[in-house]
Amino acid sequence: MTSSSRERFGHPKGLWTLAGTELWDRVSFHGMSAMLVLYMTGELLNGTRSDAIAGFGAYRHMLQSLGTTMTPVGIATQTFGLYYAIMLFLPLIGGWLGDRVITRRSAVSAGALTMTAGHFCMAFDRTFLLALVLLVTGAGLLRGNLSPQIRALYAAGDRRMGDAFQIYSFCINIGAFIAPILSSTVAKYYGWHAGFAVAGFGMLIGLVWYLSGSRNLPPQPLRQKTGPRAPFTAFERRDLIALAAIWPVSVAFWTTQAQVWNVYSLWVRDHIDMHVGTFAVPIPWLQSLDGLAPAVAAPLLILLWRWQARRGAEPSSLGKIGTGCLIMAAATLVLAAEPMFAGQNGRASVWLPVLFHVISNVGAIFFAPTVHAFFATRAPEPWRGTLIGIDSLSVSAASLISGTMGGWYQSVTPTTFWIASASIAGVAGLIVHAIDRPFLRWLDAGRPPEAAPTEVQPTAA
Repeated sequence: MTSSSRERFGHPKGLWTLAGTELWDRVSFHGMSAMLVLYMTGELLNGTRSDAIAGFGAYRHMLQSLGTTMTPVGIATQTFGLYYAIMLFLPLIGGWLGDRVITRRSAVSAGALTMTAGHFCMAFDRTFLLALVLLVTGAGLLRGNLSPQIRALYAAGDRRMGDAFQIYSFCINIGAFIAPILSSTVAKYYGWHAGFAVAGFGMLIGLVWYLSGSRNLPPQPLRQKTGPRAPFTAFERRDLIALAAIWPVSVAFWTTQAQVWNVYSLWVRDHIDMHVGTFAVPIPWLQSLDGLAPAVAAPLLILLWRWQARRGAEPSSLGKIGTGCLIMAAATLVLAAEPMFAGQNGRASVWLPVLFHVISNVGAIFFAPTVHAFFATRAPEPWRGTLIGIDSLSVSAASLISGTMGGWYQSVTPTTFWIASASIAGVAGLIVHAIDRPFLRWLDAGRPPEAAPTEVQPTAA
């Protein structure tokens, strides 16, 4: 693999094609996610309106068989949990298709078109369930084949590889910041369906961006048509063991984080005073902080890690992953402390969830790009898309857990709920810190320096 001779800002142009496509995918996804539970509980599931949804009777029967609490909140949180879990499971299938059956480029294009159709189906009550099916199918094709192309842009050992994943993550954050503000503002003044249409246009722009920059992308890896596949080397087998070991940690982190996409909006609605002066802040705007906070906090962490690197004390990849889990746990405990800050109206100030988003996103900076790069750089090339899909599967599993916990939220106090959520990420972080150094020594013992995966080094985008 060789680096592209065409570069922009010190990186192959293909990186900016992939990162820009992911940015618009996130505008699409986060716009949808910020509104979905609020839309279902506030409008779609009220009264007899849900009777107009094609297939909703059979869907209700399926939810009942899963033990779902058959209230608008119970149906909405379980629906979101299933939607998000399936969306993050299907990149495993999409990545396999891109690796083994079709090209990664054609999978991304087909996925973007399918997602666009899904968003526009959200404009009608009758096609609500069809829209969710189209969205999860398209996401599986797109996400399972977009980021695996980054590795092929760089030669083995290229120091910029770690930076590339930080740039890619930065674009995800920009999309996450734009989407809730744009979509929810349109929804506030023109209705929910108009807000969902914004997400659809975002995905359409992403497809155009991807196709226009496709000439800068790496070629599809050649497939071995006949004969036995070469066995994994000893180092590749160790890498696969490492990926299997880190996967449950990802489940724990994302189980805590997934509540922010699910129960959190309902908790904010019921426990937070969203007024700043006379202005009522739309609830989905808070989730835009998941894009803004990393952009603010990342430069400070960059300076810290570079200062540590000059002294030979920068945290390892596992150290950053463990620290990210612990910071996420601490942030979630801020939500548990809400009764301590409630005013005479029984609600805490909007600045409490703002503080939560700032702290939790520091944890996300430590965790998310590091885990993603850990999978992308240690996965054997013929299976990279598939294994990155397995990484996404951790978020899928976490979303299923969060959907079940959403029903539990109605039967316990919010403080108990948030303490339980915090403990999941917190315990995972403690375990990772306990095994950090010995595990990495075993993992890379005897590995030639030129074959060692690049540690993630953050950089300003």
